[in-house]
Amino acid sequence: MSSSDWSPKSTTTRLTPAEAGPGRPRGWEPATAADLQRFKSGTHAGAHRFLGAHRTNIAGAPAVAFAVWAPAATRVTVLGDMTEWHEIPLLPRDGIWEATVPGGTIGDSYHFKIYSANGVADKSDPFGGWWEIAPDRNTRLWWDEFGWTDGEWMSRRGASHDGPVSIYEMHIGSWRTDDGDLLGYRGLAEPLIEHIARIGFTHVEFLPPNEHPFGGSWGYQPIGWFAPASRWGTPEDFKYLIDRLHGAGIGVIVDWVPAHFAVDSHGLVSFDGGPLYEYADPRKATHPDWGTYVFDLGRPEVRSFLLSSAAAWCERFHVDGLRVDAVASMLYLDYSRQAGEWVPNRYGGRENLDAIDFLRQFNDTIHAEFPGVATFAEESTAWPMVSSPTYVGGLGFDYKWDMGWMHDTLQYLGRDPIYRSHHHGEITFRAVYAFSENYTLPLSHDEVVHEKGSLFTRMPGDDWQKFANVRLLFAEQFTQPGKKLLFMGGEFGQVSEWNDAGQLDWLALEDPAHAGILALVSDLAGLYRSVSALHRGDHEPGSFAWLMADDTDRSVLAWSRSDGEDVVVAVFNFTPEVQREYRLPVPVDGPWQELITTDNGKYGGSGVMQSGPLVATDGTLTLTLPPLAALILAPQ
Repeated sequence: MSSSDWSPKSTTTRLTPAEAGPGRPRGWEPATAADLQRFKSGTHAGAHRFLGAHRTNIAGAPAVAFAVWAPAATRVTVLGDMTEWHEIPLLPRDGIWEATVPGGTIGDSYHFKIYSANGVADKSDPFGGWWEIAPDRNTRLWWDEFGWTDGEWMSRRGASHDGPVSIYEMHIGSWRTDDGDLLGYRGLAEPLIEHIARIGFTHVEFLPPNEHPFGGSWGYQPIGWFAPASRWGTPEDFKYLIDRLHGAGIGVIVDWVPAHFAVDSHGLVSFDGGPLYEYADPRKATHPDWGTYVFDLGRPEVRSFLLSSAAAWCERFHVDGLRVDAVASMLYLDYSRQAGEWVPNRYGGRENLDAIDFLRQFNDTIHAEFPGVATFAEESTAWPMVSSPTYVGGLGFDYKWDMGWMHDTLQYLGRDPIYRSHHHGEITFRAVYAFSENYTLPLSHDEVVHEKGSLFTRMPGDDWQKFANVRLLFAEQFTQPGKKLLFMGGEFGQVSEWNDAGQLDWLALEDPAHAGILALVSDLAGLYRSVSALHRGDHEPGSFAWLMADDTDRSVLAWSRSDGEDVVVAVFNFTPEVQREYRLPVPVDGPWQELITTDNGKYGGSGVMQSGPLVATDGTLTLTLPPLAALILAPQ
């Protein structure tokens, strides 16, 4: 490939420092001997401060300092706009190649040319903070100059296990468009803030926002580990979005993917002529499910690279949480592999000891360096102590996604109500393990893609019953112990499966039934935030008690949530029949009130009412249970 193939297209623009955002330039110093020692020992979470491209000066004139890790290279050069696409050689220092080049402006394109015993390869900067828009492949000069205004938020943020956490999961590129054009980071800010305020969630979670060549991967096949995707704007634009969300009191979580990386030739694969970031053993180097490369987590410099990536999202972009994707694929050497296709660990087991050590190191590092940042694990097996501290042998995450709840609940609600009594255990089983981890209850993007249908279409019955079942689902989620997560479109019962190439079906909100779903989600989220019994003690067994767990014949469930001060009771009728004179044991005698009934007409329900005042006598409350509906009650 010639250098001309890598030159930017004529539409590439350059930004001046003033255009990139107000702020004070940060100085730069080359890596010290201590930096190199920490990087090579796998303990450096700040390698992005000396590797990559950084602004400096030569005799008072602007310059750019380049540094890239390529220990097996025989020669390394850099070329780009600032060199007029002529190669400038870098000098080696303990496996790192360095050079200071005169000139350089924010937005200039560049890349490295790596010479090795196996040939020559053009490579983007692994530590690059800004990239050209795919399919263009150069990195672009960028340095941190944004003027943040979220100081108050940053000083008080922090996800308490006893606080409400409701997460709106979304894909930036397909949430909403403007006449078919992407809104981008800046255009997204105001409508997203308005929508989150409307539904009352505490956090937004972005599917991986980092640079990825293939849009259809949704960011889960990343190539730029320190850069937000350029297809949606500049790094300053992404900071603007986060700054505005923080100003509105909304936290930001990003998906982070240390399990694997994209195979594109200009990325990390065979970076210095052979395996560097990936495992050398072909039985460990690639991921069979996704066709991607797997990080060699036993290599110290790779650990420093990933720790620095995680830290950079927190440091540069002020994110409040990191959700680690595909943790199970990291923990097991035989994940999706047949016998003979994997290598046991030194004890003969299937556990990936390198990954276990790295995940613990990642969590300890993030919690030490960024105390207000929470970590979430998407871990789909029964691996123990995922959300327990590392000092007691856990992996150290703050929260674990409850994939079992998601699967069992959707499977149960997907059944025709006539058969639900035969599968009652699917909806009650979670109580067996609900407090074994600090759980987040996800209704995620994975459940509305790949021909699974939407939450709405997965429900049985006619349209009225489908809407009613969706309302049941959300009431069950918001009253269970655990934090909450809902993927975009679910909040108004979108009918079509998620399409990453389009936008949500916002016109559906003109239909009162869909608007009713949105109104219910908003009321549930508001109740969850305002009533302490629904979030305090989320991970304490004493906060939950069964009131009715075994009424299989009538497919009724009921439980109470309590924090020692407030008490809330949730009752569920999973049949389309009105059940009158239903006697329910409750913890408090005296008058009770309905906080929410999902059968309320304003939500699209049938409007079945209680026959009279709700008064509990001798520990029993007599209720009318509306069809396919939940009641949320509290003592007056």
